[in-house]
Amino acid sequence: MFVKSGEIALYKKKLCGRMSVDRTTERIKNRQEGITIMKEKYVAYVGTYTHGSSIGIHLYDVNVEEGTMTERKVVPVNNSSHLAISVNGKYLYSIADEGVAVFAIEPDGDLTFINKVGIDGMRGCHLSTDTKGKYLYVAGYHDGKVTVVHTHRDGRLGSVMDGVFHKGLGSVAERNFRPHVSCVRPTPDGKYLCAVDNGIDQIKIYRPTERTSKLDLVDVLRCVRESGPRLIKFSPNGKFAFVNYELKNEIQVYSYDGSGKNPKFELLQTESTLASHEDEAHDATSGMCLSEDGKYLFTSTAGENTVAMYKVDEETGHIERQFVLPISGEYPKDLDVFPDGRHLAVVNHESNSITTFSIDYEKKLLIMKGKPLKVETPNSIIFHKCDYAE
Repeated sequence: MFVKSGEIALYKKKLCGRMSVDRTTERIKNRQEGITIMKEKYVAYVGTYTHGSSIGIHLYDVNVEEGTMTERKVVPVNNSSHLAISVNGKYLYSIADEGVAVFAIEPDGDLTFINKVGIDGMRGCHLSTDTKGKYLYVAGYHDGKVTVVHTHRDGRLGSVMDGVFHKGLGSVAERNFRPHVSCVRPTPDGKYLCAVDNGIDQIKIYRPTERTSKLDLVDVLRCVRESGPRLIKFSPNGKFAFVNYELKNEIQVYSYDGSGKNPKFELLQTESTLASHEDEAHDATSGMCLSEDGKYLFTSTAGENTVAMYKVDEETGHIERQFVLPISGEYPKDLDVFPDGRHLAVVNHESNSITTFSIDYEKKLLIMKGKPLKVETPNSIIFHKCDYAE
């Protein structure tokens, strides 16, 4: 491939603000030789409770190869306890005391506030979007409510389209005596919405109606009494669902089939999330995530302060535990695998820290990467690929 000298000058002018002339020349040389070398750039968003020194969403630049994070800035949001990214990757949604807030994600990962709306209820705890990006779903832990918020094409949050309060009594009087919706997530085919209720040991399955934007209850998965279901996630192929249990310290695998008139979930497997059962009463399974390829599942457990890794059989959905290891932090509230699949980040709510690790899949080990990052009351973490590369 031949590049004229005038084109080289134009390239240098366009890129001078982003890289040195030496790097520009090198990149043009690669173009002349027909070689394309692009370095992908990622950021991480960490949602926090705004106690003490923390004031909102912490934005980190991510070194994927090294498995490390460097704080860039903090974006003020009151009690940004959970975050979600829009289907098109252009917007970041955040829980806020006022309801929910939305930010435009700039090409470099920075955030620009768009608007916020109330949800006609108490502060939420979990967010997700429908598969078409038309609605934002909000889980209400404190009031046991599922809220549906309309999202506009320009990123703005619109009106509350529906709000459903769960009813019933749980079996643990000290804590889970009434509805606590801890997670809302649509099925991969977009036909249903799963609302995990930590308080009444149920997962309610709703069908969103296109005409009225309302939620119709079509089924209920009744979990073991006093199990405390917390989160549900689906495998990349959409065939299996994973549910972790806060009080039983277990993870269950379900098959999912949405091809019929009603959804069909079938329990396949139950596995412990603990390394030891000696002090099980004080342990609480919390976070859960999948590697991007869906081959590994991770859970975190407070009290024991560990992370468990499971190998996932993509054909059967069955999981095989690889390890349960300490994470050098207290109350690992959430965790996520780095985009390269070789590193792990854990946000530790009570020790006010983020710990990062390299994952040795062969030796079944976690190897800590440097000192913990200090951040007050972190609650959730999510990685995002920026629109431009270096």
